[in-house]
Amino acid sequence: MRFQLARGALVAAVTLAGACGEARSASTAPTTSASLARSASSGARQGFSVHGTASGFPTGAVFLTGGGSYDLASASNVILGRTRAAANGGFRCTDPVAQGPFGGCAAGEGVRWDTVQLLASASFKCSASDAPKLAVTSSDRVVLLADFYRAGDGVDESFTAQMIVSETDLAPNVDGVQTLWIQGVGCGDAVAHFAD
Repeated sequence: MRFQLARGALVAAVTLAGACGEARSASTAPTTSASLARSASSGARQGFSVHGTASGFPTGAVFLTGGGSYDLASASNVILGRTRAAANGGFRCTDPVAQGPFGGCAAGEGVRWDTVQLLASASFKCSASDAPKLAVTSSDRVVLLADFYRAGDGVDESFTAQMIVSETDLAPNVDGVQTLWIQGVGCGDAVAHFAD
């Protein structure tokens, strides 16, 4: 009896260690539907961080930093649908933006951003002439609708725009690696990390 209990405990410990020791390499392996289903069904939160600059449209560049967490299973494109995401950070227009949701953001303006909604997906372009692409929220990519605030606007958002943060290249057909997209501004190579 004592031997069976010890063997059972050993099997449980080895199984747990094996499950905890699984490594994931998002940059070399595509996300499978099975892993997405596992992540979505568990209700587990994904953590992420980002630090980079987006540009590519006719005018402007925006620096963005921050991070947070989200529940992949709650992602929704229903406007103001109930989703579970808590993310925020800082931003600054490094060059004046004259188009899109950030139109009117002057160089040096910008203080903070926070999440309005976790989106299931969004269509995006890295430049005005770029072909539209689709990004889908997953364990290594997050699509958000966010509010952006300038100094002097208080608690009233200055801009509301979609943004995408990805651990892998969003647009392989565009020169360089694009891991950040901001609506109406463009794409950029940001330092982005994701964790389960």
